[in-house]
Amino acid sequence: MLGNLKNEVIFKKAFTDKFVLKCLVKDLFNVDFDAETIETEKRFEPKISQIDFKYDIFAESKDKRIIVEIQRVDYDYNFDRFLLYHNMGIAEMQRTSNDYKTDRVVYTIVVFTNRYVSRDKNGKLVECDILFHNSNLFDLQGNEYDVFSHKLICLNHNYIKNTTPQGYKDWLNLVNESIKHPDEPNVNFNNEGVKKVTEIIDYLQLSAEEVTENKNRNAAEIAKILYKEESEKRVKMEGKMEGEMESKIKITKNMIQKGLDNQLISDVTGLTLSEIENIRTSK
Repeated sequence: MLGNLKNEVIFKKAFTDKFVLKCLVKDLFNVDFDAETIETEKRFEPKISQIDFKYDIFAESKDKRIIVEIQRVDYDYNFDRFLLYHNMGIAEMQRTSNDYKTDRVVYTIVVFTNRYVSRDKNGKLVECDILFHNSNLFDLQGNEYDVFSHKLICLNHNYIKNTTPQGYKDWLNLVNESIKHPDEPNVNFNNEGVKKVTEIIDYLQLSAEEVTENKNRNAAEIAKILYKEESEKRVKMEGKMEGEMESKIKITKNMIQKGLDNQLISDVTGLTLSEIENIRTSK
């Protein structure tokens, strides 16, 4: 059984492995990458333009900088956010350079685990398995000049197609199977990187803390969906703010019974920690 790659803890455990990251970068960008350092929750010090942000996974070699972000269901989808993360990875190197040149090529990988809700400038919903952003220069005839080489790629397993290239499909399918069919995942074990991930996130290889976190996150996401459905139903029926609050209390009690901690309950319901503690002590 596989851990759920929608879970931040499981995701980082898988993709901070140097061999896995090397295989992923090779399949996505067709470049060789041997990480010297891999960090999680990476922040730049000092901040760039006073913007405080952090990268889920941040890896570097002598000639490349890899940024890996996972966009989970509990976030709003915003492509601008990841373009900012990508550009800040470039700008940070320029800040320390005397001639504004970057000493590494930046590759940013964004893994979405839910369907896109973002729309393009014409209002059309974006529904695609693989999206690229290429920072190189092009002339009017469409000829590309490899000046910058920095690239951003967005992956979404919800839109796998028959035409999705095999290398990309292997990784998209891995994410999809870990979420939807963790008990009997149908993945390409001939892909060495994918095979390695299945070994890393196998339940038998997870620590007790990781198993607990995996269960808590999964339960929190399910509870969030139930809370949203219950809240919408009550507000529609009653047309009052009291209906929404009653839904929050009901869901909170259910989550308490499932053993979830106050912070996770707060993330799902929006209640304060003190409000949750009052419900916990009065149940």
